[in-house]
Amino acid sequence: MKRIIFTALILSIVSFSARAQYIGVKGGLNLSNLNIDDVDDENMRAGYHFGAYINLPISDGFAVQPEVLYSTKGAEADYNLVGFDGTAKLKLDYIDVPILAVFKLGDAIEIHAGPYFGFLANSKYEVSGDVSDDGDLDSDNFKNLDYGLVGGLAVNFAAIQVGARYNYGLQEIQDSESAEFLFNNARNSYFQVFAALRIGNYD
Repeated sequence: MKRIIFTALILSIVSFSARAQYIGVKGGLNLSNLNIDDVDDENMRAGYHFGAYINLPISDGFAVQPEVLYSTKGAEADYNLVGFDGTAKLKLDYIDVPILAVFKLGDAIEIHAGPYFGFLANSKYEVSGDVSDDGDLDSDNFKNLDYGLVGGLAVNFAAIQVGARYNYGLQEIQDSESAEFLFNNARNSYFQVFAALRIGNYD
């Protein structure tokens, strides 16, 4: 099912690219965390993202930009729940589809904002402390769909674009009692720094 969704997204990009002002490839750093209640301390997971996008101009100062990105998320959390102390490390990888409004401030600066939708591709977790590790929490313990809001800024240098974004998840990620015990009502939260190569009529 995940391969079908990913293939459909790629085909959609190809079909739209004929009408795009330009297409692009991009990648960069992810600094992810989880918004979790009743957690003593959280540490970021350093990861990455990469993918492609198309830019569809609506007017001289506005465009719509769909993207398809492979994106790593997760965190490490020290928790104290009902007298149990421990540390949980969670790695979640998604195929993210941001659909962004692009506001152009001249030729050099862009503001990006809009929703994103994420499809869970892989998960890995480790736990230590008072709770024993009786087996991996696999992808079935987490919701297949993530969604949230994106906001950021990009700067253009001819064919090269660099920028930064913040992504705030609105969907609780856990989908089982075990995942809910460890991560409560956790939602994804991650900061991205990226560089992109623009191909086409980006002037």
